[in-house]
Amino acid sequence: MNDAPADCRIGVLALQGAFREHVTSLQSLPGVEAVEVRTKEQLDGVDGLIIPGGESTTMALVAERWGLIPELQRFTRELQRPVWGTCAGLIFLADRAVGTKTGGQALLGGLDVTVARNFFGAQIHSFETRLTAPECLLHAPTAVAGQPTFRALFIRAPAILETGPGVEVLARYHLTPEEAAEDSSRPASVVVAVRSGHLLATSFHPELVGDARWHALFADMVRETIKGKQREERQAREVSPLEARKPRDLPKH
Repeated sequence: MNDAPADCRIGVLALQGAFREHVTSLQSLPGVEAVEVRTKEQLDGVDGLIIPGGESTTMALVAERWGLIPELQRFTRELQRPVWGTCAGLIFLADRAVGTKTGGQALLGGLDVTVARNFFGAQIHSFETRLTAPECLLHAPTAVAGQPTFRALFIRAPAILETGPGVEVLARYHLTPEEAAEDSSRPASVVVAVRSGHLLATSFHPELVGDARWHALFADMVRETIKGKQREERQAREVSPLEARKPRDLPKH
């Protein structure tokens, strides 16, 4: 916990999965208020949202049952508020998904990527590795000097097979020779972290390894969106000099 006054309010979708761990990571950051989100009213009250890892199909079914899918789509697409999807959350944000269960699952969309569900295999194939940290992570408020890598924990993780224009690749994973030998049709490397405008997505679980740099990065994205909205509101209130000099309508005789 921190005692700094909050300047942004970040919600964590708390339907299923590792939402408590995200809340704990957010609470370690100065100026961030973390809240669990289960209803439309709670969603309306946050500046940004994290969609956690878990079982993506189950999460989608619960969200549909509670009528949250349209509200989440509005939050992401219409209001353009920052959203970060981790693991299952990445699948939710993707425009396209392969390897989904029969009948598919509800996707929020908005992130121009193609994602492969369970690319890394079943639960027993979960693993941890170190990956090269992107430039934006090196300058995160919680960054440690001389730490050019980060811990990446993959649990039944998806992978990004294709990215569209405007999608910034933040991290890649290169398959080991053993992994490549298991299935020669798989690519030699896959994308595991991206950013596109107000959207952030990771295949791995930063909330489970005690590294708050990804949460700090997302908090900065939320703050930038808040500042942009405040600028727009100020500009809307301001009267242009030409408008101010316009004479009032003269009375008609």
